[in-house]
Amino acid sequence: MRKKQIRWQLPFLLLLIIGTVLILRRQQSLPYRSNEGKIFGTVYHITYQYGEDLQKEIETELKRVDGALSPFNDTSVITRINRNEEVVPDSLFLRVFDLAKIISEDTNGAFDITVAPLVNAWGFGFKAGIGMDSLTIDSLRQYIGSEKVRKENGMIVKSNENVMLDCSSVAKGYGSDVVASLFDRKGIRNYMVEIGGEIVMKGKNRSEGRWNIGINKPIDDSLSMNQELQTILSISDKGMATSGNYRNFYYKNGKKYAHTIDPRTGYPVQHSILSATVIAGDCATADAYATAFMVMGLDSARLLCARHPELDAYFIYADEDGQVATCFTEGMKAYLKEGQ
Repeated sequence: MRKKQIRWQLPFLLLLIIGTVLILRRQQSLPYRSNEGKIFGTVYHITYQYGEDLQKEIETELKRVDGALSPFNDTSVITRINRNEEVVPDSLFLRVFDLAKIISEDTNGAFDITVAPLVNAWGFGFKAGIGMDSLTIDSLRQYIGSEKVRKENGMIVKSNENVMLDCSSVAKGYGSDVVASLFDRKGIRNYMVEIGGEIVMKGKNRSEGRWNIGINKPIDDSLSMNQELQTILSISDKGMATSGNYRNFYYKNGKKYAHTIDPRTGYPVQHSILSATVIAGDCATADAYATAFMVMGLDSARLLCARHPELDAYFIYADEDGQVATCFTEGMKAYLKEGQ
């Protein structure tokens, strides 16, 4: 009886195997497509292997993220919350809000989306900067802290109407994740999504290898003209983000002010880290921790990485002699191209 069942099932097993092989061959024969455009005040570059152009669907997804998180969008969820309007946040906003609360606690406040009043005041946010002094900073710090905002019955509740949110430090990474999710739903096996340097990679590139991603040398470059690379990483099936103070800064009275503001002190950071690159399971997480590491400084960032083996990081910093140096987690060695 068992032999009869096996004989009866064999044709179906063969059909299944043949069908799987045909599907894989068809996927391998599909062209790689590239799309680019502008979103979140930056540019995106996306490459994927698929039978049709998905530009319109990609832009639809990115506009959804913009409608949730952009402080420059007058009708976005975050803008309406900042204006103290009654608004029911969508799932996109809530996903980022929940992640931000977790990472804020994990980093002892080094990452904090309530930093908006300080970022704006220093001239790096979505409002014009103001003259800064210790009294101004102290007055603004009373509105900073993740404990001053919470989720209650599906709504966002602030402890004070002057509390303002800014998700710029995670929006690009999350946008890359959202496009990656679109591709996953369509069964796309090979793709690279990059928005303003925050990247999600899956499968293989055109050359049938892992995706090669460069980390720029941290040279003062406010116009983003420098493309000299510090190193190249070979990555797949991960999210990656880099944060640095070498592009977004200004000089005033001979002093350099970098865009990374420490929510705990109210001042721009003055650490030795020049850039922090993080690899994680998703790009939003990598983006948030890269920002936090710039705030925390090298020693604290390395200690946090030791607590989180699922995170890998590559740090570029200035050593005691002012020379550029690098260090990275043990797991990062798996991503460094041979010969580096």
